[in-house]
Amino acid sequence: MKRKRNKVVLIGVILTLTISTAAQAANVWAVDANGDITLNGSVFRVKGGSWFGLEGRHELSTDENNPGGAPLELYIGNVFYSSSSRTLASDAAEMKSMGFNCIRMPVAPQTLDDSDPQGNDPNLKNTEDVRIQGAFSALKEVVKACADAGLYVLLDMHSCSNYVGWRAGRLDARPPYVDANRDQYDFKREDCSCAASGNPSSVSRIQAYDVSKWLADLKTLAGMGAELGVDNIMGIDIFNEPWDYSWSEWSSLIDQAYSAISSVNPNILIFAQGISGSNGNQDGSPDTKNETPHGDMATNPNWGENLYEAGNSPPTMPKSKLVYSPHCYGPAVCTQPMFADVQSQPECAGLIEDAFGDAKCQIVINPAKLEPGWYEHFGYLKAQGYAICIGEFGGNMDWPNKAESRHQNRYSYLTNKNSDEQWQNAFVNYLIKAGIFDSFYWSINPESSDTYGIFTSPFDPISNKSGWGAWSGTDSRKLNLLAKLWNATGNGEPYEPEPYDPGAPVIPAEHGTGRRIFTCHVSSTGLITYSLPKAAFVSLRVYNVKGRLQSKIIGRQQEAGSYSINRRQMATASGSYVVVFKVGEYFHKQMVCLTN
Repeated sequence: MKRKRNKVVLIGVILTLTISTAAQAANVWAVDANGDITLNGSVFRVKGGSWFGLEGRHELSTDENNPGGAPLELYIGNVFYSSSSRTLASDAAEMKSMGFNCIRMPVAPQTLDDSDPQGNDPNLKNTEDVRIQGAFSALKEVVKACADAGLYVLLDMHSCSNYVGWRAGRLDARPPYVDANRDQYDFKREDCSCAASGNPSSVSRIQAYDVSKWLADLKTLAGMGAELGVDNIMGIDIFNEPWDYSWSEWSSLIDQAYSAISSVNPNILIFAQGISGSNGNQDGSPDTKNETPHGDMATNPNWGENLYEAGNSPPTMPKSKLVYSPHCYGPAVCTQPMFADVQSQPECAGLIEDAFGDAKCQIVINPAKLEPGWYEHFGYLKAQGYAICIGEFGGNMDWPNKAESRHQNRYSYLTNKNSDEQWQNAFVNYLIKAGIFDSFYWSINPESSDTYGIFTSPFDPISNKSGWGAWSGTDSRKLNLLAKLWNATGNGEPYEPEPYDPGAPVIPAEHGTGRRIFTCHVSSTGLITYSLPKAAFVSLRVYNVKGRLQSKIIGRQQEAGSYSINRRQMATASGSYVVVFKVGEYFHKQMVCLTN
C-alpha cells in the first residue's frame, strides 16, 4: 500500500509540472473537425465533476448566525462542528487519484467580490484553520490547489445571484420562481430578484444583473489564469441552465460571451448549455410564457438540455472554440412525464414533480423511450462535428430514500426503489453508443439531497441532519459508472435511436376523452393523408425492413387541419419500408411497398 501511494504522488507531481509550465507555452484548447476537445493539438477526454459551494449555499431559516442566508463557501468536508483533516489541497489530490482530470467550479457574481458579507465570518462554517475570508480569494486558492493536483478547471457562472441560485433561467431573473408553491420547503426565494425593474411586490432584495455586468464578469474569469500565474483553466461555462431564453436569444448571448472571453484569453473554450421547453417565464410577464421547440413532445428536456434548434441555427462564433454542454437528470432531480408508464396509468400523462407523485405514478426507466429524446435534444449534433460535453448529470442512487423528507413521504408508494440508478446507467449507455465521452458529473461533494455526490456523507434528512457538511467514504457505484464512461471507446459511426413505439400499431384514444389524437392513412402507392384535430408536433420517418432510418420527411409543429404527402416526397428507392407517423407520444406504424 505504501508503494502504491508513493506512485500516485509521483504521477501527481509530473502532471502538476505539466500544468504549471504556462511560462514556457500557454495551453491552447480547441475543438477539432471531428468534434473532439483538444489540448495543444491532442484529443483530450474530459473526466470531470462539479465541486460546488462558492456560488452560494442555502441556509435554513432557523440558522443561528445567518438565517435564510446564501454563504459563499466551498464544501471541503471539514466543518467546525465536525472537524476533519481535510484541506483544499488534500481534497483536490484525492479527486485526481479517483480519476478526475477536470473540475467544474460554480460561481455567482457575488463570488467575485471579496467584500460580500456572505463570503466572510460570521457566515462561514468550515473549520477555522481551513477557512478563507472572501469568496474571490477562496476561488483563487481553489484554482491554484487544482493546478497543484494536476486538475484543469472549468469556471461556471452558475446564476445571476447567490440568493436566487439555481432558479435563475436568465440574467435578469425575477419571481415567481418554480418553487414558489412548493410545500414543506424552507428555501424559497420569492423575496429575491436579479432584475432592476418589473419585480413583483414580494421582492425585497435586488441584486440587479444584466448583459453588461455578465460580460464584465466573464472577462474577469477569463483573466484569472494570467493573474494567478497558472494555466489550468480550460474554459468558461457561460451561464448555468439558461432555460428561460428562446434559442435566438441564447444564441446571440453565446456570441457576445465568446467576444468578451476571447478578447482576454483566446486559448480557452466556451461551454454553452441548452435551454428548455419554454421561455419568457421570468421576464416580468409570467402569464405570457412561450413554448420552445424541442422535438417530440413526449420527452421533456431538462433545464439546460434543449439544443434542438442549435443545428439549424448555430451561433456565429468559431465552431473550434464552442462546446455544447447539456444538462440531463433522472427522477431524483425531477419526476417527468417520460418516466411514467402511461399505458398502465393513462392519468399520469403530462404530470411532473409534485403532481406526478400525488397521482401515485409508478416509474419505469425505458431506454427505448428516453434515447430518442436525448438524440433530438443534443445527440444529433455529434454527427455535425460539434463538441458535446455533458455539463451535469447524476443523482441520488438511493432515491427516494435519503431524499428530503417531503419527497420520501410523497414517493413512498413507488415499487421501483432504484429508478435513479437505472436512469444513470441508461444515460451512460446512451452516451457510449452516441460516442459522447466528455462529461462533468454532478457532483463530487455530497451536499445536495437531490444528487448527493461521489463522496458520501453521514447526513440523513430524517435521522442525522447534523451530518450536513461532513464527508465519509466514496460511492463505488458512481465511481464504477464513471469509469465505464471514461474508459469507453466508440466505433466512429453516428448513432441515431429508433423512435419509441409504445407497442400497439393502433392509434390510442386521447386520455380521458375518447377522441382520436389524429387520423392517418398510408396507401399502397405511398400516398399519406392525415388530419390533426389540434396543433401538434408531427414526425414522419421511413425505415427499411432492418430498422435503419431511410428518410426524415416531417419533424415540425403543425396546425390543426388535413395534410397529404405524395410518393415523390418519400425520397426512397423502390422496396418495402416501415412508415412511422408520430404525433406527440402517439404512433401509427405501417408496412408499405413503394414503387417508382
